[in-house]
Amino acid sequence: MKGLIQRVRGARVEVAGEIVGAIDQGLLALVAVEPEDTVEHADKLLHKLLNYRVFSDEQGKMNRSLKDVGGGLLLVSQFTLAADTRNGMRPSFSTAAPPALGAELFDYLLRTAQGQHPDVASGRFGADMQVHLVNDGPVTFMLQI
Repeated sequence: MKGLIQRVRGARVEVAGEIVGAIDQGLLALVAVEPEDTVEHADKLLHKLLNYRVFSDEQGKMNRSLKDVGGGLLLVSQFTLAADTRNGMRPSFSTAAPPALGAELFDYLLRTAQGQHPDVASGRFGADMQVHLVNDGPVTFMLQI
């Protein structure tokens, strides 16, 4: 399971012109599910999303987590992060989970996140989404579980 996280001042996801998820300050997490992923992988990713220290403390060091700052978490499914880009000039998606498994684990991640954190929003699995964000820093990390 992969999560590309971006510290944001704000972010939103639109589907067909409708805002389906939005947060103010927090983390935007683009999430990819791979064929071998399980709920245990989703649990580990969520733990990192909530506790990874990417927000500045009083000294300007990245010592505060999403939980510490009370920020929002916007989860967006993005199977293209699982692409194999090592060969050729076109990505291969053989390393991405089948849609049914991807949907199951993304939905599990979303439900679990909503149970553990007060401000969680999401895009819509499998939809053509437009993601708008203001990256704060910029601060971007790839989490691989």
